[in-house]
Amino acid sequence: MTEIELIKLALEAREMAYTPYSRHKVGAALLTTDGKVFKGCNIENAGYTPTNCAERTAIFKAVSEGYKTFESIAVVGGMDKLKALPFCAPCGVCRQVLREFVAPDTFKVYLAEVDDVTDLNNLTEDKVRIKTMTLSELLPLGFGPENLEI
Repeated sequence: MTEIELIKLALEAREMAYTPYSRHKVGAALLTTDGKVFKGCNIENAGYTPTNCAERTAIFKAVSEGYKTFESIAVVGGMDKLKALPFCAPCGVCRQVLREFVAPDTFKVYLAEVDDVTDLNNLTEDKVRIKTMTLSELLPLGFGPENLEI
């Protein structure tokens, strides 16, 4: 799967976001090592603390269906009525949840700046700028499962 295809799936997931309070919609598309994609969107709650991010929604969906090895994730986000989206990176909690399941030095995180989200069917590479990072770059010196081994 190409980066742009994964970003398009993240944009589709963003459309499902439930954000009545912040109006900041985020979509994520998580690619497993065997090519399956799990999409997630952020889901807000009036109590704020129970709110769940798009990245964690995708991860939890995948893990709940038995998938625990991942290759990459695309993340897109921005305010509800924006025609163009800026780069949107995972929050610290999502970075930590990813750290539980991925090889931080090789897992790719694709952040996308998108010129026009009004017509996803005509999303082309010239309308998207992609920033590719590893999880290690986003979460340096991250705490992971190996830190709890005896």
